[in-house]
Amino acid sequence: MATTYSISDLAREFDLTPRAMRFYEDMGLLQPARSGPGGRQRVYSARDRTRLKLTLRAKRLGLSLHEAKSLIDMYDSPRDTGPQLRKFLQVLEGHRAQLEAQQAELQATLQEIGEHEKE
Repeated sequence: MATTYSISDLAREFDLTPRAMRFYEDMGLLQPARSGPGGRQRVYSARDRTRLKLTLRAKRLGLSLHEAKSLIDMYDSPRDTGPQLRKFLQVLEGHRAQLEAQQAELQATLQEIGEHEKE
């Protein structure tokens, strides 16, 4: 039998709130099965757990949830890795450019602060 997880299992494992888990579901990042009366109970699969782990990793890298979703959706696509890797590199290159621009802004701000401190 396949391993399944409840919302509280994954929330606890990844230090999230159930509300955050539902938000990721609303964003299309997670797609739990439903069980119980009226389908009110969410049942997460190992695939959902992997998608959550990848989502959180993408967030730590500073990617938006939309960027994370486009990358994670590649996880479900056919195993033609060439296009997947090119897309992944394209997103990371764009993100790197953003970070370098932010770094330049921070350095300029620190330099201005340093000049004001000398006065």
